[in-house]
Amino acid sequence: MRVATVQLTSTHDKDANLERADALTRRAATAGAELVVLPEKWNVLGDPEAIRAGAEPLDGPALTWARATARELGIDLVAGSIAESVEGEGKGANTSVHVGRDGQDRAIYRKIHMFDVEVGGRAYEESAIETPGDEIVITHTDDDVPLGMSVCYDLRFPELYRVLAVRGARVLLVPSAFTLATTRDHWELLLRARAIENQAFVVAPNQIGEHAPGYRSGGRSMVVDPWGLVLATAADDETIAVADLSLERQDDIRRRLPSLANRRPEAYA
Repeated sequence: MRVATVQLTSTHDKDANLERADALTRRAATAGAELVVLPEKWNVLGDPEAIRAGAEPLDGPALTWARATARELGIDLVAGSIAESVEGEGKGANTSVHVGRDGQDRAIYRKIHMFDVEVGGRAYEESAIETPGDEIVITHTDDDVPLGMSVCYDLRFPELYRVLAVRGARVLLVPSAFTLATTRDHWELLLRARAIENQAFVVAPNQIGEHAPGYRSGGRSMVVDPWGLVLATAADDETIAVADLSLERQDDIRRRLPSLANRRPEAYA
């Protein structure tokens, strides 16, 4: 299966964000990608006020485009995550949607872990504007490949990915807007760790560049194989990274080094 990550510099300008996402998604499909994954908050990104103002419902422009484009191009499209507005709620959600080749929603995942941290001299409080999800989600491509859904800060919580792997996920999706500082120091290490410990492919599109004054992401979107080898890394630009996933190689790794099969859940209680 050929996959592609889409790396963007999203801002408050939603029309420009969608235009660039469309162009790069089409480039990925032309390169033969059957599964295309956009980064976190590709529809709008910046300071909290910009995100709140740009949030939209699931039938808004961003996902309407995603459904039409997936159907037109005949691809599985994971619309990274969007800033979702939730009717009747004081807060929104950070929501990832998998759209199948028929243009229909296959799965909806709302980010479980809120990015409430201080990093690079700036405090972030995602929970001030968004409500966390509480459901672990596995979806399947049109070719029945199981995908484990997550978003950005989720990457720091290995228990989520172990549950996804135990439930059958073969590809772990991590659409992100990792900060510049954490991309430099933690991004690749965490992605490779999640791949190795779960013997799964990891597909991780990241945002890059400045989204608003003082808000920067580090790029380096990548695809990692179940042995922890980096199959593709994006250049430092708005671009794509493409890689071929060999499920046969994954089967062989899991057979020869059966760490998932050798788990002893009864001892962990």
